Amino acid sequence: MLIRQTAKANAALMRGDIARYRALISLTDDFTLMSPFGGKPTRGVEMTSEHWEAMGRFFKNGTLEQQLVQAYAAADMVVLAVIERGRGEVGGLPAQDWPLRVTLVYRREGSEWRLAHRHADPLARGISLEQAAALAR
Repeated sequence: MLIRQTAKANAALMRGDIARYRALISLTDDFTLMSPFGGKPTRGVEMTSEHWEAMGRFFKNGTLEQQLVQAYAAADMVVLAVIERGRGEVGGLPAQDWPLRVTLVYRREGSEWRLAHRHADPLARGISLEQAAALAR
């Protein structure tokens, strides 16, 4: 269920349909996001209405296919390691492929599974050691 729900939600996000994303995914109060663009992690308290609206404008006309790499489950926690193969207009750039390696951590709160953490990086295709070193610099 969480695997399909995650794929549907992130496909909606790639289309810029933030309302659909939010209908499918709820965040924990202590949610953290480590975006594929780097920088400091975003915390749940920063996910204001304005932030959500900006995210909806950031992504446009996209599609997404999700490949499950591995799932780990315990009574109150699920971790999904996936490859997201997105394509769309991101941040005003022309449409292009956006493959990401993603780790998602869901925590059960009552009867609901809520997203506690998302970490994504754009290295789904792999890069050389030299390229990684250049990015690290």
